[in-house]
Amino acid sequence: QVQLVESGGGLVQAGGSLRLSCAASGRTFSSYHMGWFRQAPGKEREIVAGISRNSGTTYYVDSVKGRFTISRDNAKNTVYLQMNSLKPEDTAVYFCAAAQPWAAMRGGRYDYRGQGTQVTVSS
Repeated sequence: QVQLVESGGGLVQAGGSLRLSCAASGRTFSSYHMGWFRQAPGKEREIVAGISRNSGTTYYVDSVKGRFTISRDNAKNTVYLQMNSLKPEDTAVYFCAAAQPWAAMRGGRYDYRGQGTQVTVSS
């Protein structure tokens, strides 16, 4: 069992930055691939970024490449999402998720997820 709690969301102007954090409980954090997903009103959920268990592989959806960076600290059981150059279209509820195997994460499937944190980008 993995419990995930996100923090760091908020309201920011376009062009600004936010850093999301996701703290995981349990001793099995390092055995899961981790990802950040988002869902905006009226839109389908999408995976924004993913990171493998040992941080050796990362994935980004095209719309955030070059602006967002995912990282993890297995010693702290935490995964991060640094978001720069934010745009109004990035507005959504962001949540982190834990998945095995990697293909599941890439396919948008996960074993555990957090409650989410709201990110609002004003124009």
